[in-house]
Amino acid sequence: MHPQIEDILPLSPIQQGLLFHTLYDENKSATYVVQFAFELQGALDAVALKAAAAALLQRHANLRARFLHHTAEPVQVIMREVTLPWQEIDLSSLQPKTRDAELAHWLQADAILPFDPAQAPLLRFALIHLAPGLARLVFTSHHILLDGWSMPILVDELFSLYRSRGSAAGLPPSAPYRNYLAWLKRQDQDASKRAWKHVLSDLAGPTLLFTDPPEKSSRQALLRHDLSEDLTQSLTKQARQYSLTLNTLLQGAWGTLLGRLTGSEDVVFGITVSGRPPELPGVERMVGLFINTLPLRLRFQSTESFAHVAARLQVEQSETTAHQHLGLSDIQRLAGFPTLFDTLLVFESYPVTSHAHDTTPNALQVSRVHSHGGDTTHYPLSIVAIPGKRLQLRVGYRPDLVDRSTAEQLVARLQRVLEAIAAAPSQPIGTIP
Repeated sequence: MHPQIEDILPLSPIQQGLLFHTLYDENKSATYVVQFAFELQGALDAVALKAAAAALLQRHANLRARFLHHTAEPVQVIMREVTLPWQEIDLSSLQPKTRDAELAHWLQADAILPFDPAQAPLLRFALIHLAPGLARLVFTSHHILLDGWSMPILVDELFSLYRSRGSAAGLPPSAPYRNYLAWLKRQDQDASKRAWKHVLSDLAGPTLLFTDPPEKSSRQALLRHDLSEDLTQSLTKQARQYSLTLNTLLQGAWGTLLGRLTGSEDVVFGITVSGRPPELPGVERMVGLFINTLPLRLRFQSTESFAHVAARLQVEQSETTAHQHLGLSDIQRLAGFPTLFDTLLVFESYPVTSHAHDTTPNALQVSRVHSHGGDTTHYPLSIVAIPGKRLQLRVGYRPDLVDRSTAEQLVARLQRVLEAIAAAPSQPIGTIP
């Protein structure tokens, strides 16, 4: 092995999918570029922050990966050392209005600047000085490196390293991402294939809302829709009463709407699972990409109650938990279709961390003020549900296939379905508007 190479690892199924879409994106639309911005208030040591970022790359080997596809199977090559992509920008001499405009312009340009998968690392930092005692730290990465669960862990570690000026001595040992890839290799692929073949047996065809041929790739536009507090509380109450998770209730609602839109009582759509096997030591603090996109099949009869259908769905989902590591391309091949769905529903549920509050006197205060790209996918339509006092729906849609008014109409119809479920989960699905 070349002395500059630390390791050569396989890709997880979702990494293979993201690499494929990145390599064959003719429009270079940076669909899977994810940007986070953090406001920093107080006395800032820029040298220590840069040292912390460099230490983070040394701590997590998979952040130093380059992705190659010229071999029979794509691989991620872990480099022993990489140059930290670090940029400092000083806007503090500008008037606030001009400064804010410059900042917005820079953030927009950075969010669409693609990464070359073959060049490590697939991430970059920028420290933007805005005023005395006020700065913005921007962390931008390719989604192939990290999932949403990893981000708060990574940020917590970054500012722990900042306080120690780059020393990792105070941090617990980090379980490497390669342990997860080794776990994947140990799984019984044949058993998982049999399980998914059973789940999708007798499926008549894919569930496609959009039939026009798309461009090869196009970045999603976004709209946000917040449910009211009353509706959110009612849905949560009904889910609890029927021993359902809120995630299952939302999946049932989206499946019900898809059935209405397609005239079918057997529909399929995509979901995203966390992909973190609880039996893997240290997995809850691992940094990397663990999520997987899988098909969810919902079958029902119009005379069945929604609550009954959702309860059955929850049981069916639990039965596939041990097989959620199988790649989507393998599952679609087993089903006999090149694609199974063109809509995706994601329910976000990440650990809560405390990086924003340091009680040390005169300590740097950190708060997240902006994120971009984590909710976008290559699918024509995706919905990310974020729990809270008001359930938030972030809807990504591809303008080459879906105009904004159509996306808004779909969200409005989904809300009406949710309102009907909140009012009477026991009503027949066929009566839900």
